[in-house]
This record gives sequence, structure tokens and C-alpha cells, in this order.
Amino acid sequence: MTTRVLFIGEGSSDNGLVQHVESIAARKGLVASITVPDFGLLRLPTGHSVRDKLRAARELHGFYDLAVVQRDADRGPAQDRKDEIAEAVRAEWPGLQHVAVVPVRMLEAWLLLDEACLRQVAENPRGRVSLDLPKGTAAEKVADPKQLLKDLLARASEYKGRRLSQFQKRFSQHRLRMLELLDPEGPVTCLPSWQNFVKDLDEAFETLRSG
Repeated sequence: MTTRVLFIGEGSSDNGLVQHVESIAARKGLVASITVPDFGLLRLPTGHSVRDKLRAARELHGFYDLAVVQRDADRGPAQDRKDEIAEAVRAEWPGLQHVAVVPVRMLEAWLLLDEACLRQVAENPRGRVSLDLPKGTAAEKVADPKQLLKDLLARASEYKGRRLSQFQKRFSQHRLRMLELLDPEGPVTCLPSWQNFVKDLDEAFETLRSG
């Protein structure tokens, strides 16, 4: 059975989550056909809210069984983001089933625990420089996980000078690659926001399969 899924992230480097959505669907015996609109090619209002993106996607006349919408919690409660996404779906696409994916503070928090993945993406898999990664749920308490991830990648690379500068300019690519390589059964499983992501998708796909 094929399930048509619309994926909406905050930016193109969030698209690394797509393969994890596919894997969770496969566990339920479903094939997820996932559409990721390139909102950079569409005329969206300044701000690019979830409502704007849903409206633009609907105007493309796609038909979907499920929308997966990712928004960082930033400094507010995760529930506020979930409510925002639910209201946007009700307003712009009533009746469309959805799953809100809300990492605590930022999606980068999910990438701070896997040292082997980080060193690989830093182009120095056998490096030994100390990284002092957060432990367990402390990753969700980091004030600025994006900046910490940038710093950790730079440190793990052990590059200097111009080479380091060029490496740091590719952060969005590195972030995407880390998401793609993220082990869904690895250290990230200790984080409540990841657990919620998996549970909510499991339940949504189960509902679609049963329906």
C-alpha cells in the first residue's frame, strides 16, 4: 500500500528527515511516496509561515494522505508549535491528517549525540580530538544547538585557516548529511522529542493502514 505524504520543513537541510519518515512507514508495511515542494521556487510571503507553505502546496493540486510538518520549538514550549501547526492545517487544508515534528529547541539537538556520525561528516572519521558532546537528554537543554553543532564539526575536522573557513561555509550540507546518516536506533532514541516523532508517525501510519 502506498501512502502519499507531504513533507514541509523549515529549510532544505531538513529534508534529511524524509528517509526516516520512509523507514517508519516501511515498518508498518507501507510505501511512503513523499513530496517535498521546493518553496524557493514559489512566491511565498515574507516569513514563510506554515500556513503560507500549506497554501502554496495545496495550490499545486497535489493529493496527500498525510502531511509531516517540521518546526523547531526554539525557546518556547513544543506544544505551542504543535498547536500552531494544527491551526495552520485546519485553516489551509481542513481534513488533511498531519504529524507535527517539533525538536526541542532546534533540530540540531538531534545531531549532537552521535560522535561517529559527526566525525564522519567532519571529514575526519579517525580523529581523536576531544569533542565533549552533551550526554543524553542534556542535548535538548543546549541554549544554541545550531552553533554548538557548527563548533563541534569545526573542531572534529581539525582544519585550520582557509581550509576551515571553506569547510564552515558548507554547514547546511553537513547538517543535511548528518540527518541522512542519523542512526534511528542510536543515541538519539533517548531524546523525548525524537521519541514523539517516531510515536506520532507510527500512530499516523497505523491509522492509514487500518483505514
